[in-house]
Amino acid sequence: MRFLKSDSRLIGVLLVLAITQLVGWGTIGLPAIVGRDLAADLGMSLPAVFAGTSVLYVSMGLCAPWLAKSFARHGARTVMMAGTVVTVPGFVLLSLAREPMLYFAAWIVLGIAGSATLSTGAYIMLNEIAGRQAKNAIGALMLVTGLSSSIFWPTTSFLSGHLGWRGTCLVYAAMMLLVSLPLYALAPRRKIAGDDGGEPFKSPPPPAIPRSTFGLVVAAITLNAFVNFGISAILIELLRAEGLAPAQALLFGSMLGVIQVSARGLDLLGGGRWDGITTGLVAGTALPLAMLLLMMSEGATWAVAVFILLYGAGSGAMAVARATIPLVFYDQAEFAKAMSMIALPLNLASAVSPPLLVGLLTQFGSRGALGLTFVCSCATVLILVLLGRRRPRVAAAALT
Repeated sequence: MRFLKSDSRLIGVLLVLAITQLVGWGTIGLPAIVGRDLAADLGMSLPAVFAGTSVLYVSMGLCAPWLAKSFARHGARTVMMAGTVVTVPGFVLLSLAREPMLYFAAWIVLGIAGSATLSTGAYIMLNEIAGRQAKNAIGALMLVTGLSSSIFWPTTSFLSGHLGWRGTCLVYAAMMLLVSLPLYALAPRRKIAGDDGGEPFKSPPPPAIPRSTFGLVVAAITLNAFVNFGISAILIELLRAEGLAPAQALLFGSMLGVIQVSARGLDLLGGGRWDGITTGLVAGTALPLAMLLLMMSEGATWAVAVFILLYGAGSGAMAVARATIPLVFYDQAEFAKAMSMIALPLNLASAVSPPLLVGLLTQFGSRGALGLTFVCSCATVLILVLLGRRRPRVAAAALT
């Protein structure tokens, strides 16, 4: 991994982001474990509880384009520090919720904070430091952040068992101030253009990407996000609907993160030989196969295990593809703008997915949720095939 050898600043950024993204995504996954407790205490239905996560994604998506100028002007480090501070009152509000209104208000605050601190901000920070090697850096980051569910689902279960879900929220608020904020403060600042240890290089502006191509990029990323975020949110309930005991469902669900990380590691080993589209095509074919297997298996334990393996490998590598497909079409200067524009539909799809899938799960059983995700996964693969034919000449030549 040449980029790790050549830039100690990048190593520092990766260490900071590995911990803070792990904490960020792990803590907001609270409803996946304590959803039933939330529903009972707040007098809400289970789909309404998962709608809190939807509110978070809507808030993230709406704020993302607005934050594009802040990322460009102040740099990702400063924006992510501010977002971490905003996360604290979000978890405090959540711990104080006694009714649906305050519950959803807390998720709005967490969504505003997440637009600055989660994923998009991390990729922009890596792009600021790594430049052309951002794809490898993103893949390295995802090796660690893929463990968020494997680490925080059992952690949330343990904390809520001893402190209740309200106490767990307060622990997570303290974690933001005592762990994430100091780490961001220690992170290296963004690299000044041309200050990379070599001679300044000016390249002609790349040709404009057709709107139809950008639309295909958005469609592929959005459809896959719908599947991945939705399944991740309802996975425990989905496995229980397949007949697994709660403890067994939690065990299988916790294994998912390890498999996702392994798949991301394979993509990282590919280095510059694979771009985001190639990764997406290979990984994307595993997802509809996983859905189809589980739909036809009647809840057999072996089939659930194979589903976790196929879905974990496919979704893990597709997470890298979602972040790196824009790198195929956009240079360093345009990447932050493109990611901010993509964040809106991506987060809206992520917002709609959990309540829609849990609603289908409640009304029609696992077949309803799996059927919809199967269709979306097939559509994603077809769109990636079209994008593969539209690669810019430079990107296509790099692969050969």
